[in-house]
Amino acid sequence: MTPLKKEDIRQEVFDLYDDYAHNRIGRKEFMEKLATYAVGGITVAALMSFIMPNYEALQVPANDPRLVTQFVTYDSPKGGGSIKGLLSKPANTKKKLPGVIVVHENRGLNPHIEDMGRKAALAGFISLAPDALTPLGGYPGNDDEGRTLQAKLDRNKILEDFIAAFYFLKNHKECNGKVGVVGFCFGGWVSNMLAVRVPELKAAVPYYGGQPPVEEVPQIKAPLQIHYAGLDTRVNEGWPAYETALKENKKIYEAYIYPEVNHGFNNDTTPRYDKAAADLAWGRTIEFFKKKLK
Repeated sequence: MTPLKKEDIRQEVFDLYDDYAHNRIGRKEFMEKLATYAVGGITVAALMSFIMPNYEALQVPANDPRLVTQFVTYDSPKGGGSIKGLLSKPANTKKKLPGVIVVHENRGLNPHIEDMGRKAALAGFISLAPDALTPLGGYPGNDDEGRTLQAKLDRNKILEDFIAAFYFLKNHKECNGKVGVVGFCFGGWVSNMLAVRVPELKAAVPYYGGQPPVEEVPQIKAPLQIHYAGLDTRVNEGWPAYETALKENKKIYEAYIYPEVNHGFNNDTTPRYDKAAADLAWGRTIEFFKKKLK
């Protein structure tokens, strides 16, 4: 059978996967609905294999000699106790570096988010990518189980874990004390909320993340760079009210909506990935952090 291509897949399949990935439907219902699109020689197994994450080809190897990476733990008194995270920084540098917190999606610290932490370090930052699933044993090795575990946690306690991560990195001996945050999906919501909750935060970059309550927008002090996927109607419906509140409260922000791409367009392990949009958004992210953190 000829391998599937992105253009072979109907948009409804991507929307269905989005419902499944965000726990709006269970696996049984996902499989049953997916079967309705297994037509014209395309099998359910082929669709599943194509649309689910593939972590075999990451952009930055875990043992990349340009980096120093290690797992560390830090205390989160209001959250999950002791939290594990991947700390990454450029090798062969003795100067203090600006810090970036990298926040995962709704499934824990999977290989893709570890990869994003290493990418941030390659750009000249010391990055910390925490695993909110630490209290439940950490990322279990696959996204399905990771989503199930994260659904058991109180998202406000998870937020406290990332607030604690901010202060851990800010006070790290190799950090210059200027810290920003970038997050994806659930991590986009966390990034927005860190801007609300942490007045010392220097920059926040949420990717396709839920917006904070508009009544909390006045608390934001950090400049924002916001990225949305054009086809992501679920998340985008909250943007007009958020933008109005940002304008009314004279907050510093820039926002980009990438046309004809799906929620998760930055994630290169699934067919939702759009290289052109991801490269453009990541380039903007790094330039934003360089301006705000150095």
